[in-house]
Amino acid sequence: MNLGLSYHGPIGVFDSGYGGLTILRRLQALMPQYDYVYLGDNARAPYGTRSFQVVYEFTLQAVRKLFHMGCPLVVLGCNTASAKALRTIQQVDLPRIDASRRVLGIIRPTAECIGQLTQTRHVGIMATPGTIRSNTYALEIAKQYPDIQVSGQACPMWVPLVENGEYDQPGADYFVRKYVDALMCSDPQIDTIILGCTHYPLLLDKIRQAVPAGVQLMSQGDYVARSLEDYLRRHPEMQRRLTQGAQVRYLTTEDPESFKDAAAMFLSHPVVAERIVLG
Repeated sequence: MNLGLSYHGPIGVFDSGYGGLTILRRLQALMPQYDYVYLGDNARAPYGTRSFQVVYEFTLQAVRKLFHMGCPLVVLGCNTASAKALRTIQQVDLPRIDASRRVLGIIRPTAECIGQLTQTRHVGIMATPGTIRSNTYALEIAKQYPDIQVSGQACPMWVPLVENGEYDQPGADYFVRKYVDALMCSDPQIDTIILGCTHYPLLLDKIRQAVPAGVQLMSQGDYVARSLEDYLRRHPEMQRRLTQGAQVRYLTTEDPESFKDAAAMFLSHPVVAERIVLG
């Protein structure tokens, strides 16, 4: 099915859960004129511990749904999906579905910026187990900055802390410090840490307290938003296909009321969500 270049619609933003709302929020802040559709596969979250094949299949279902809803461009606002599914979707599925549409991830824009931030050329990645196992960040950084040494630390408890509303509670301190200490012990020369999961900005205050003085934290939202703005500037044919009504639609595979309550942690305004089925 190829719907051609004449098709117009919103920007799609996909995440396995709620973390992609931090990406959506920065996209809206920088480019409020566009329409957006956010899709959270909350019923099957988290993706971080799932296999490459399962994450690919779930992500492809979501991309197809967003295409069906008219999105010419989909941003995978999920590090695990970007690490485990993006390349196959871009290289194998897009040519079959509609070669004029685009699916973009959030790992490459992050990797492109890291060389301007680190002075020691030692960088840490804190992410879900799936993203760390994929080694995608290290590979992307090595393509552009082969002199940078990358160390990864899986943080399996951080997403549950956020999604259960415990991210600002005293009990979260132990798990934040545990993983930060493990990363810094693996390479004390690290001066920049990439927060490689879109949930982690909610833990930012606690992470700042745990990292050593002089270590900077890189949260993805602003970098991804600026990267997309630049992409649209360089691809006016895609920019012209995006509708500009400043509207946002929220979709979830879970209960809409639960989504609405949880989304309040990530956004500064209430939302109305609709339930959809993937698969």
